[in-house]
Amino acid sequence: MYEHFFQCPYCWETISMLLDSSVRTQTYVEDCEVCCNPIQVTPQFEEFQLVGFEVVNIEQ
Repeated sequence: MYEHFFQCPYCWETISMLLDSSVRTQTYVEDCEVCCNPIQVTPQFEEFQLVGFEVVNIEQ
């Protein structure tokens, strides 16, 4: 598992998320632990290293 810190696209608070580095590319929705709004998360790994990370406000 890989811990990554980022800003919520709704409330701009810094939050952390545990990411599964054994899956190269994944997309899923998880609620912000501060404001509870849904965030689409897309991490990308190569050789267990995070090489890309995107969060999207899905209530645009």
